[in-house]
Amino acid sequence: MIVVGAGIAGLACARALRDGGARVRVVERGRVVGGRLASKRVDGRYVDIGAAYFVADDPGFVDQIADWERRGLARPWTDTLRVYPGAEETTGPVRWAAPGGLRSLAADLADGIDVRLESLIETVPDDADAVVLAMPGPQALRLGPPPAVAAAARAQTWRPVIAAILTYPEREWGELRGAFVNEHPLLATVCDDGDRRGDGAPVLVAHSTAELAAQHLDDPSAAGPVLAEAVGELLGLTAKPEVRVHRWTYAQPEPGGADYAVDGRVWLCGDAFGRPRVQTAWLSGRAVARALLG
Repeated sequence: MIVVGAGIAGLACARALRDGGARVRVVERGRVVGGRLASKRVDGRYVDIGAAYFVADDPGFVDQIADWERRGLARPWTDTLRVYPGAEETTGPVRWAAPGGLRSLAADLADGIDVRLESLIETVPDDADAVVLAMPGPQALRLGPPPAVAAAARAQTWRPVIAAILTYPEREWGELRGAFVNEHPLLATVCDDGDRRGDGAPVLVAHSTAELAAQHLDDPSAAGPVLAEAVGELLGLTAKPEVRVHRWTYAQPEPGGADYAVDGRVWLCGDAFGRPRVQTAWLSGRAVARALLG
């Protein structure tokens, strides 16, 4: 069996297949595993630039998190975030983070699995009994999947995001944790990466609105100063940060139904099959594995 894509959905699928006794190979076009469970090394530490955190209410994923916590890979971060405008605090489920960056969790799932990095494929592989496309639908369409999978892929709607890593000389924002920014033309969220990671680094990560990202997909670096200025105004910061950006063309899907799509030997899974969450991607990949193992 071949899994195309080494994000959380693909790795969860491959791990379950391997644990079930199947032979599986993962192919990934990137240089590292993780997909949108992404961390970038900046100034000797990892900064989370994709998913901001994850939550869990499914018993299976709760067990997975408990294993990660027991081994020091994941930590409960916060159940309280700020909401703008107004700077009021809202409580909700516990948000989990990773001391080594969220990508470390993907690396843990990949441990012991045959993963081929920097492997670019242009069509659905024909040398396997089953092929799992663990990726956003628009990317799966480029591989020419069979009709039912193509229809499910076309039905997905995705929004882009530009993430800006803002490194300041020192912390001047007090206790922030993270914030949802509503009714703002530029900002969607701001997270205190030093608080999230637990090392107190003076680093914020801002995620743009889809509208701003769409304007800068061809030149994402141009959005960096815009986001830095918006964060400064929002939090009343005086220092100017060092800015780095990352473009996510397919960052967040509209919620979907079912657990996956399938047509013959080709399957499609990911966080578009349910609420757009890390848990959803994990569950979708596992659901495909269970179906394949029969």
